[in-house]
Amino acid sequence: MTEKELIVFDLDGTLTESKQNLAVAMAALLTRLLEKKPIAIIGGGKFERFRTQFLDKLNAPEQLLENLFLLPTDGAAFYRFNQSGWELVYQENLSAEEKREIIVAFEKTFQELDYSHPVEVYGELIEDRGAQITFSALGQEAPLELKGKWQKENYTLQLKLVETLRVNLPGFTVRAAGLTSIDVTRLGIDKAYGLRQMEKYLGIPLGDMLFVGDAIFPGGNDYAVVSTGVEYLTVSGPTETQTVIKKLLE
Repeated sequence: MTEKELIVFDLDGTLTESKQNLAVAMAALLTRLLEKKPIAIIGGGKFERFRTQFLDKLNAPEQLLENLFLLPTDGAAFYRFNQSGWELVYQENLSAEEKREIIVAFEKTFQELDYSHPVEVYGELIEDRGAQITFSALGQEAPLELKGKWQKENYTLQLKLVETLRVNLPGFTVRAAGLTSIDVTRLGIDKAYGLRQMEKYLGIPLGDMLFVGDAIFPGGNDYAVVSTGVEYLTVSGPTETQTVIKKLLE
């Protein structure tokens, strides 16, 4: 594990709790790891979310940021740091027509399943992330404890929404994400795609990468990486991820 050239971390549920800020202890460990080897972070949020949730709390020296690579919207975009700041390497943006098609399919799915939104929601239910459209059952800014409660009570419903939406959107990739969300990107755009793009742009073979995530199981939003053959570790949350980083630092 310690011989891998690139360590790739999922964000929500792995480095942080769902949409929560990076903890001070985690930031310190990641900074130490950046001194030793490159790190990539991949997650469902857009770059602005990565900045507020992760980068602003990491507080690493600029010279170390050249060792850090960010893949928002599940690998549909790729950023790297240089002297001018964060540079967008690529972004697989959805067209206006594709976005309309996705929104219509969501509404059709809700009608087919007789699904009603909660009376109280927190922020947008459906967010346009440029390269990705994301539905969050309680809204994009729902409190963590409410999201955890919703998933426990509605996990089967979340999967049913995904299954029905896939039928209604055969030309797109649809996946359950986080505790309450469903992500839609262009067909084939997922975390496996992100890993292959890093292999292309960084010149690091998949066999020299290690992926760390909390949802590497069938139906989980990290499971796509298994298809690449990359070595991976499944963690239960940020506490276990800290243990993994400490081992990498030994």
